[in-house]
Amino acid sequence: MVQFCVRRDSALSAGEAWRRLTLWERHGDVVPLTRITVVAGAAAEGGVGTVFVARSGVGALAFDDPMEVVLWRPPVGGRAGVCRLVKRGSLVTGWAEIEVRSGVGGGSRVVWREELRVRGVPRIFDSLVGWVARWVFGRAVRRLLARP
Repeated sequence: MVQFCVRRDSALSAGEAWRRLTLWERHGDVVPLTRITVVAGAAAEGGVGTVFVARSGVGALAFDDPMEVVLWRPPVGGRAGVCRLVKRGSLVTGWAEIEVRSGVGGGSRVVWREELRVRGVPRIFDSLVGWVARWVFGRAVRRLLARP
């Protein structure tokens, strides 16, 4: 099991940062070799019960990473927004939590926390898995916040 945290500050408002980070299909634009499909719930509104699948890899080496939104509290009136996802796959399990709050000068601060387990990968590789995950998700958050 790997736990990691990514923090990013943005010039975007908390509401706009939230919107960009929770448009699930866009994650496929910024995570290499990944396509996102929303399979249940209202994609435009997000919300508890929304289920989407990240299909990552190439050909026979691809796998599905289904996730369900179990907590959905958008940022409103200075209150931080929090979205919690549970990974329900057979290969990758765990959870992710996205927190978006107002930052300095009208911008926002994003905190992405995740606990990740990859079945079949020995614990001795947790440090490597954590490093790769932190890099991939840090890059994804940065690109999601930067793209128009």
